Amino acid sequence: MHTIEQGYRALSLLIEINWDRVLFPTAILVALTAGAYAVSLGAF
Repeated sequence: MHTIEQGYRALSLLIEINWDRVLFPTAILVALTAGAYAVSLGAF
């Protein structure tokens, strides 16, 4: 049980430190997808 608890803490720390490495590319992909969708509808 102690090993599982330590592993969970380590994983939690890695996510806390590196959350921006996932967030920024995801935000860029969402923006590009929304832009492509808007252009395909003829909005621009």
